[in-house]
This record gives sequence, structure tokens and C-alpha cells, in this order.
Amino acid sequence: MGKLVVNKDVVNSKTAQKLIELCPFNAISYKDGVLDISSACKMCKMCVKKGDGVIDFVEEHKEIDKSLWKGICVFADISGDSIHHVTYELCGKAKELAKVINHPVYAVLIGSNIKNKANELLKYGVDKVFIYDNKAFETFRIEPFTAAFYDFIQKYKPSSVLIGATNLGRQLAPRIAARCKTGLTADCTVLQMKENTDLVQIRPAFGGNIMAQIITPATRPQFCTVRYKVFSEPEKSENPCGEIIEMTVTEEMLFSNIEIISHKQKPRDIDISEADVIVAVGRGASSESMRGYANELADLLGGVVACTRPLVEANIFDAKHQIGLSGRTVKPKFIICIGISGAVQFAAGMKSSDCIVAINTDSSAPIFDVAHYCIKGDATEILPMLIKKIKENRHV
Repeated sequence: MGKLVVNKDVVNSKTAQKLIELCPFNAISYKDGVLDISSACKMCKMCVKKGDGVIDFVEEHKEIDKSLWKGICVFADISGDSIHHVTYELCGKAKELAKVINHPVYAVLIGSNIKNKANELLKYGVDKVFIYDNKAFETFRIEPFTAAFYDFIQKYKPSSVLIGATNLGRQLAPRIAARCKTGLTADCTVLQMKENTDLVQIRPAFGGNIMAQIITPATRPQFCTVRYKVFSEPEKSENPCGEIIEMTVTEEMLFSNIEIISHKQKPRDIDISEADVIVAVGRGASSESMRGYANELADLLGGVVACTRPLVEANIFDAKHQIGLSGRTVKPKFIICIGISGAVQFAAGMKSSDCIVAINTDSSAPIFDVAHYCIKGDATEILPMLIKKIKENRHV
């Protein structure tokens, strides 16, 4: 980590004007003889390189006693009346990471009348479940949830915190990380633990062209979010041996500037993440006739139709049907990819599927590197034959 330091002795209207013109983010201002750098600064260091010594970049070397931080914590995300399955997946991963450093696995559960849900978490290998149970937590409001979570972190000092990349998790994770003045890595696809308790957080970067390995060596806790279906859900034990700890909820925690007047259940959309069977179409199968074949095949197999990013950008499909880094991560039992080249961004969102079948005219298409069954040929000829064969077998 580092910061920009202004050398006040060399600041004048001339040097300030040059810096204002240099900054591509309009983050520098000069008023009443004072040079100011606002929060719009993206730390590009242009002002340091070409600012004639007016601004310096100073590295901050911060030492932390890592032995004071112990435990892998999972935030338990409640979706409707049940715990979101991404929580159970993270519990399984937390157990793997904790074994490396001999740490306990914690879960934090915030809600109303949630003790039965805490018992469910124990069945997934959690050593201790900390519950903040109050009527005020029945619906999500960011300030009370942040206050409760921060209270747990201050008292028990977990080394790492894993949060599902759900709508709720994506709001909570950055806010609590900022309050803890620590780092956060979003949408991780791989997590590894070093023996010194540094969490290696791996995620695609630069449009999926590289896999970035990110660590937070100078601060604790280490925060990351993980999408649903990235990790496997562990087997449930019917004889749990963990502990439930009820935390004290104070009036200060419940303060919020948000007042919920009313709420209603949103109609459930198609969730391709939950599908066991997916028929995915790409640019090579974007014609209306091919989409018709894909829908018919999906209906016959009891599945859903999904797509790649170009078809969303062309307004052919809604974004909720998109597979990939900028779409949904899926892990169906069976997926058939039609006219999809298999770019890294798409493959990262579906490569954990149990059975992958790919149809493409290009034998060198990257999708064939991840597929279990590869069919080189024209999908306009193959799909009608496949559909016909399925129908014939059903009438046998």
C-alpha cells in the first residue's frame, strides 16, 4: 500500500495548474494556496512522474501480528426463508483452507428467528456459528448488518472471511472490508492458503486473459467474494459437533438511515445456475432457426437455454441467460455447447459441469479443450437429427 504526499514548499499557482492539466481523473484542485487530491484519484501516478517533484508516492510499510487473527469465517447468506447454497459451498472450502493452518471454521448468521438455520450450518462442518438474532434483522439493511458483522470481527478476529457473491453479499463485503481498512477480492475462482495464513485469492483479470493471484499480507482480515457453483457443496453430516454462540445485539447496531415501508417477493426469474441441463448457444448458432432447435432440445431434455456474451450484446438474449465471467457461473449435470468457440471468459463459467458436449465446425476451437465429447460438424444438420433421435427413443 502507498499514498500520495504533496510537497507544500514547491506548490504555487503555476505548478498546481500543470498538475490539474496532467490528472486524467480531474482529482486535483487548487484553492487558496492549497493543493488537494480528491477521492477521484485512481493512483495512476501521472502526477508523480511528470509533476516536477510536487507530489511523491510513499510506500506504507505496515506490520501486523498475524498470530492474533485466527479462523476462517463464512458469512451465512439467507435467501428468502433458507440459507443460500453458496454458503454451504463456502463452508466446504473453508474447511479445506483451515486444515492447512489448523484454524477453526466460523460462520456468522444475521437475521430473525434463525437458531434452526444455525443448526443446519453445523451439519456442514462449521466449528462455531455466531448468530445475531433480532427482529430488526428480518429484512436486509446495510448499516445494521455491517455493524453486527464488524462487531464479530472486532471480538473474534478471523484471519479470512469468505462471502458469497450474491446481491446481498456484493453490498455487504466492500462496506465491511472498508470499515476494517483491509483488502477485498471479488469473484474469486480459486482459493489457496499459505502456511503463514496468507490467503491466495485467484480470479480472472484483463478480460480473462490472465489469472491474477492476489494476497493481502499487511492487513487482516482477508476478504473475498465467491460466486455460486464455483466450489462443490460438501456432504452433510447428521451428527454435527459444533457450537452455537448467541451474540449480543445492541441498540447502536440497529441504527439505520433506511426505513423499509413495505416489501414484496419478486417473481422468480429463470436461474441458469440452478439448472441440471443446459443447452448453450453462441455466435455460431444465433440464427432464429438454430435458437428454435435449441429451445426444442432444452424442452426435450428438461433443461434451459443459455448463451454467450455476444448474443446478450446483440439483444438476442437477456443477460440472465449469459454464462461466463460477466454472466453466471453454472455447474449442470449436462451441458451442450452449440456454435461456441470457448473463449476463456465463457469456459471459466461452465468448465466444472459434470458432462460437456460441444458442437463446432472448427476442430481447433478452444471449447474442445474443456469438452468431454466433441462433435465436429454443422449444428444445423446435427441438431435436427439429435432431436429426431430423442423423440424416437421416447416412443420406444
